[in-house]
Amino acid sequence: MPNDLHFPALNRRAVAVGLVAGGAVLASPGLSFAQGGADAARAAVEQAVAAVNRIIASGQSEREMYDDFERVFAQYADVPTIARSTLGVAARQATAAQLQAYTQAYQGYVARKYGRRFREFVGGKIEVTGVNPIKSYYEVRSVAYTRGNSPADVRWHVSTSGSSPRFFNIIIQGVNMLASERTEVQAILDQQGGSIDRLTQALRNA
Repeated sequence: MPNDLHFPALNRRAVAVGLVAGGAVLASPGLSFAQGGADAARAAVEQAVAAVNRIIASGQSEREMYDDFERVFAQYADVPTIARSTLGVAARQATAAQLQAYTQAYQGYVARKYGRRFREFVGGKIEVTGVNPIKSYYEVRSVAYTRGNSPADVRWHVSTSGSSPRFFNIIIQGVNMLASERTEVQAILDQQGGSIDRLTQALRNA
């Protein structure tokens, strides 16, 4: 899963310069586009975070929480991109049916895995704190507050190039979801003799 979110400083500077320049900067298509992308990225993460907060405060059973986490993951994450990235070179050798089955299995696997991490936040909450543009995507920063523990840094990498903003990576306390998942999935694939079908079944059972 996807390193922070901050657009406010850029926006305030742009507004100030625009006012001084008689609105010339505010009229810039590039600035408007960048700001719109940042706002969209932040809004998407805020919606995802609100959904996660509702789940961790729901008092549901572990199984019910994992099901809800999977729905949030499916709605707000770019699951096909994440799944294909973790599969690596093997994705080019997979049939369309194999890739679809793997993606579905991976979605459930990640929802359970990161659902366990988010369950640690029960009794607390996650708050979005800012957004930063990074190359072709945005990094949205958030902080997870839990009872009896120090605040945890949670960062979301969001792409706005599609029809709707979706996150493709999460970094929790410096642990990069996409990098760690790629390593783990490759290890499982090796254990399954390079078989994508057996990898898919292993993820279903994990």
